[in-house]
Amino acid sequence: MSETKENPQSEEEAKMMAEWEAMAADDDNASEPEQPVDAAPENATDDSSEEVKTADDGRILDQTEIDSLLGFDDSSGNGGKTGIMELINSALVNYERLPMLDIVFDRLVRLMSTSLRNLTSDNVEISLDHISSVRFGDYLNSIPLPAMLSIFNAEEWDDHGLMVVDSALIYAIVDVLLGGRRGTSALRVEGRPYTTIETKLIERMVHVVLNDLSSAFDPLSPVSFRLERIETNPRFATITQGNNAGVLVRLRIDMGDRSGRIEIMIPYATLEPIRELLLQMFMGEKFGRDAIWENHLTREIYQTDVFLSAILGETTVPLNNLVNWKPGSVLMLNTRPDDLIEMRVGDKGMFMAKIGQKKDLIACSIEEYIEPIEVEEP
Repeated sequence: MSETKENPQSEEEAKMMAEWEAMAADDDNASEPEQPVDAAPENATDDSSEEVKTADDGRILDQTEIDSLLGFDDSSGNGGKTGIMELINSALVNYERLPMLDIVFDRLVRLMSTSLRNLTSDNVEISLDHISSVRFGDYLNSIPLPAMLSIFNAEEWDDHGLMVVDSALIYAIVDVLLGGRRGTSALRVEGRPYTTIETKLIERMVHVVLNDLSSAFDPLSPVSFRLERIETNPRFATITQGNNAGVLVRLRIDMGDRSGRIEIMIPYATLEPIRELLLQMFMGEKFGRDAIWENHLTREIYQTDVFLSAILGETTVPLNNLVNWKPGSVLMLNTRPDDLIEMRVGDKGMFMAKIGQKKDLIACSIEEYIEPIEVEEP
């Protein structure tokens, strides 16, 4: 009984499989156009014809092409990211440009040139490589070690920044300050921690750079940068979240045959208190103001006619007495001849004056100015 029930199912399945194979074969034959045999060039090989066929059918990308598409291909040698990775990074670190930062750090270069010459007693050349926006986490991972990471505090802005001195500049400064010979490169001993003497010498240089950085920001907003600590491990130099963006400034310092780099990383959160000032296109730019119209409006207001009222006295009377007034009725006020009376413009008191008479006219002599009362908004 069981065999007779299974045979019909297997026959039906075999018949359906045969129909599907026939349909698939027809589709393959229809999708491939007929090509004459003599259409191919004489020097064409089987590999080239196979490549054309796979290209027409949508060929599979190899690993090199996939890396280039995703932006992981470094064969170009330009150091920049391309493809999808470029789109991702541009979306995450595409912040508005702050034009005044270029002026601030250009001023910093000039100040540091003088300060480091006085510190090292040597010819120091400083150049600004570039200013860019990066994510803080990516920057920490890209710091070449060994290096000294100086965490400083912006006291007026109540936030932090990071200054990185690379190994080449550390050994160059130590060599210069300790009397190394000129014309010879500094001796580098890699793979060991920095000594206390080296740390103290670099700390002197960091204090000089931070003082110059404070002076560079002074025309915009007075700020004091104070060194908090120096670290050698990037894990201990985290001053903000890894996904937060910041301004990265790279400075190159040359002292004869010795050279090195200083990198200053300031998060955008630190610069937020002076963001409006940094958005200026030039120093002292005023947003949405027109001094010409302000002066014109001021002149016109000064020429406006106003009505000034002298209040001889005020009293409260019942409405019944008010309706019974007749010509000749006398109203008694509590103002004496030598009392000061109030002079108003509308409902606003302006002056206190004495009342008198001059050539058959009532006159007022202003004695005091009434200070305006500021009303606090709810």
